[in-house]
Amino acid sequence: MSTNYKSSSFRNLYIIVFIIVIISELIGIRKFAVGPGSVVLLPMLYAVIIGLVITPGILGKRIAALKSMITDEVMEIAGMLVMLSLLPLGVKYGTLVGPNIVKVVQAGPAFLLQELGNLGTVFIGLPLAMALGLKREAIGATVSICREPTLGVIGERYGINSPEGTGVLGTYMMGTVLGTIFFGLLGSFAVNTGIHPYALAMASGMGSGSMMTAASSSLAETVPAMRDTILAYAATSNMLTGVTGLYSVVFLALPLSNWLYKKWEPFFARREAAEGSGKDAK
Repeated sequence: MSTNYKSSSFRNLYIIVFIIVIISELIGIRKFAVGPGSVVLLPMLYAVIIGLVITPGILGKRIAALKSMITDEVMEIAGMLVMLSLLPLGVKYGTLVGPNIVKVVQAGPAFLLQELGNLGTVFIGLPLAMALGLKREAIGATVSICREPTLGVIGERYGINSPEGTGVLGTYMMGTVLGTIFFGLLGSFAVNTGIHPYALAMASGMGSGSMMTAASSSLAETVPAMRDTILAYAATSNMLTGVTGLYSVVFLALPLSNWLYKKWEPFFARREAAEGSGKDAK
């Protein structure tokens, strides 16, 4: 990290982060019912929303105190510190592999093979993102469900300020803001599809603690007779997704995304050029 940054910028960043953390923790975990489902709101969600609201260009310019504290330099430092803050989490996922290798083997092929389902984000999400006009951002946004391991992989490979980093951060933020609510409702409504609750419990472990908790808790409330098993399956699945998901992204999803991007990019480029020429003709 550059040493040209002013110490006041670091001080302002720490003060702002500390205030956001205090406010978020004071609000605490909020849970409320929506039909047969339930929504769980966690402090992390409040922190993201508060951070978005007070950044310059939204509300920050209207508040003199914030305007003087949240400068472009502070924003740049914050972006760099994202990767540093993920290092302890990366170590945590690394320590899960050895001690839990017996659980991974005992879980059987169903738990392990479900990770291949994350490749659906590549085959479905990547072309949709490119059709919407995203370039290299589409790779970071759709390489997986984009929780912490993926954020770390993309940040390490391309840099968090790269187009790919922008894409993974965008999906990460959307998952934090909307994912918990979405999966909280999905966990309970999905029972009506006829899929076995144990299969739904396994699907709840998508690598995000907040999303897994929301999905499995609402599912367990819908099928109380299976509550303990549902929560156990969801927790095991989430652990395995955190472990195997990292390798799935590195060795499968990311190379596949780059290969498909090269194949599809000329098609979308020609389409954009054709649309542009059509507008010019009008």
